[in-house]
Amino acid sequence: MTCRNVFDGCCRSTRDRIRRGRWRLLVALFAAFASLGPIPPFTSHTQAQETVHDPNTDEPAHTNRLAKETSPYLLQHAHNPVDWYPWSDEAFEKAKREDKPIFLSVGYSTCYWCHVMEVESFEDPEVAAVINEHFVPIKVDREERPDLDEQYMIATQLMTQRGGWPNSVWLTPDGRPWMAGTYFPKQRFIAVLKQLDEVWKNRRDDVQKQADMLAKAAERLGESGFEERPELSAALVGEATAQLAAGYDEVHGGFGGAPKFPPHGTLQLLIEQYRVTEDASLLPPVTQTLDAMWLGGIHDHLGGGFHRYATDREWLLPHFEKMLYDNAQLMRAYADGFALTREPRYRDAVADIDRWLRQEMTSPQGAFYSAIDSGEVGKEGEAYVWPIERLSEVLTPEQAELFAEIYQFRPEGNFREESTGEQTGTNIPHLEASIETIAEQRKTDPAALRKRLAAIRSALLVERNTWPQPHKDDKVLTSWNGLMIGSLAYAGRLLDEPRYIRSAERAAEFILDQMVRDGVLLRTYRDGTAKLPGYLDDHAYFADALLQLYRATGDERWLSQATALADRLLADFEDRQDGGFFFTTDDHEVLLVRSKHLGGGGNLPNPNGVAANVLIELSELTGNPAYRESAERTLRSLAGRMKQQPFTCEDLLVATSRWLATRAEDGTGAAGTMTADAESDRLERRVGPLRIRVSSTATKVRVDETFIVTAVIDIDEAWHLYAANPEAPFVQPSDIEVEESKSLVIGETQRPEGERRVDESLDQAINAYTGKIEFAVPVTVRPEAVDGEIKVTVRVTTQACDDRRCLPVEVSSFQVPVTIVSGGERDRPRD
Repeated sequence: MTCRNVFDGCCRSTRDRIRRGRWRLLVALFAAFASLGPIPPFTSHTQAQETVHDPNTDEPAHTNRLAKETSPYLLQHAHNPVDWYPWSDEAFEKAKREDKPIFLSVGYSTCYWCHVMEVESFEDPEVAAVINEHFVPIKVDREERPDLDEQYMIATQLMTQRGGWPNSVWLTPDGRPWMAGTYFPKQRFIAVLKQLDEVWKNRRDDVQKQADMLAKAAERLGESGFEERPELSAALVGEATAQLAAGYDEVHGGFGGAPKFPPHGTLQLLIEQYRVTEDASLLPPVTQTLDAMWLGGIHDHLGGGFHRYATDREWLLPHFEKMLYDNAQLMRAYADGFALTREPRYRDAVADIDRWLRQEMTSPQGAFYSAIDSGEVGKEGEAYVWPIERLSEVLTPEQAELFAEIYQFRPEGNFREESTGEQTGTNIPHLEASIETIAEQRKTDPAALRKRLAAIRSALLVERNTWPQPHKDDKVLTSWNGLMIGSLAYAGRLLDEPRYIRSAERAAEFILDQMVRDGVLLRTYRDGTAKLPGYLDDHAYFADALLQLYRATGDERWLSQATALADRLLADFEDRQDGGFFFTTDDHEVLLVRSKHLGGGGNLPNPNGVAANVLIELSELTGNPAYRESAERTLRSLAGRMKQQPFTCEDLLVATSRWLATRAEDGTGAAGTMTADAESDRLERRVGPLRIRVSSTATKVRVDETFIVTAVIDIDEAWHLYAANPEAPFVQPSDIEVEESKSLVIGETQRPEGERRVDESLDQAINAYTGKIEFAVPVTVRPEAVDGEIKVTVRVTTQACDDRRCLPVEVSSFQVPVTIVSGGERDRPRD
């Protein structure tokens, strides 16, 4: 797999200096490595690790320092003849003491080419001898240490214009990269090692200069990278949405060409904008993409859940890993799909992911494991594909024929090996139409066909489970668990499925009980050991999960825990100077780069965007303006990136949309600018230093009857609002507007009297409001109004000021429910 290009839109000059600059010799040396022959297509699978044993003792022939680690990836290398170190002071001290460069290898447990390189090179005594003699080797699990992964991936992309895993980087003893690559076949790797040893010994000045340049370039690329800061506006979000939607594949669904990853962020943004704008053109890209993935081979039709990505444009040929974070985000997308369309297949997709999660990925304590790999080296996907004749060994002839026909099996096979493109004679189950459509074509009852196929799939899964199974990475990551907890709670609330919410609560309780030490949220847990202080994504994703649990259950403990995490975000991660959040705290290890991890580290949500969303919601729930102010600083600081690189910024754009919706700056109100969980439906809201409460004197009224709509505003101490000031028309008076409709006639607004005070910022006397004020508007039901509930649209315009500044004008929209009835007594006032 090739990483996204880090050079788009920023730091091109730095990259170009490295490519053509005065250190041509080292770059030319790397080019010479590339000339040794082609590297196989780059992917990201994994194997079930083989361990080298001494045949005479049945004990491992080698054991290195990784044997004391908990990471499955590091443990897979614990018996390599390479003298691996974990990332540690011990390794760097050895490098300094012996004046050796460091060879850093970064990968993860479900990375196929990581394990290809292990089998070819790291298990090979010849390669190990060269590494051990000339280098200090360090292994890093990128999922445990995303900070290290990002830093050294930047170096690799600067050097090679590509990236992926395993990431192979050569460092000076103080940790600065000076040469980098990815996967190397054995003989080329030996040649690279020997030539770099020669360079280190004989051209040290060149190495140091290269390391200095790469370190400086990496530092720049770790920054936001955009000086332009456009205004936060609906136009900014709309233009970014249009840019992403332009990549829509109208034939096969998804966006762009092969390979196709599940487009989590793009789907979320399109769904958000569809709800905001009601633009019908945004829905087909969502539903067609959801349908294409659900029908295609990327979906495991037998075991449930989704593989990591499709290697083709049609979603047929999967890259077979299954990642917790992909399935978490897909669960939320399919729940949204059902909420928007009420199509049963989207509810089925959520249940399908939940079934896989329960059967394969849930620990006895209720937490969620990280991933399942694609199979052993040379046997990728064998746990998922079928020769057509094998169906007959499990099913009756009639069942085998029916399944083969519906799930597109062919005698010659429909599956092609990814790296060679050759047919293997095996089949990956997939559908070309929904079961309902197939039933209609076959003139059979859809429910009966679904039941028959479910029984067949169950029988085939039982058989498949007897085959050798792929390796499972059973570590628990707080960030990825946060994604799944949030999605379970969200889906449980939207679909009214309490079992999803119970699973989410159990996993959240595990993290709070086992992965918090002395008030510090930790990153990873395995075999009873939790370790490593959590990063930005751990805090942001888990805080969002706790908010979803609060919304699903109403249990205040989840809100309290989310608030505590938000306070930690502001105290430990926030960039108070420029806005946004760093990926690490001051307590984390000092690295070359303290970045904001804006790329998300793969197909993951942008953690700054998630943090902003969390803070916007918490501000509304708690009334704490500091949360909203922090979210605004974050969004403004990254507005240039949103404009120029909307891909990977979808969560920031969603947060911007929600910030605009709660601000309602353009005065268009709530109905057209709110999400499915419309803030306008809440009749009490915190807006900066103000608490606004809207109510009506009746909830049930007759025709020709008049009721009163009121807005009560509590103004924080040291703040004021403007009243009407004819002599100062440039200030914004506070006011209330009730929207007239075919059912309602709006009377004259009754406004409170202002008090005269000197406004120091204006240096003149004005009419102002302080403390608590109340506006009232009489509303009369028209004679022709029909029975039923209506929503009375109320807009409250305010501009809060203190003695130093005025905040932006806010237009807060509310929807007050009133029911028109034919007769009966008028309701009592609303509580």
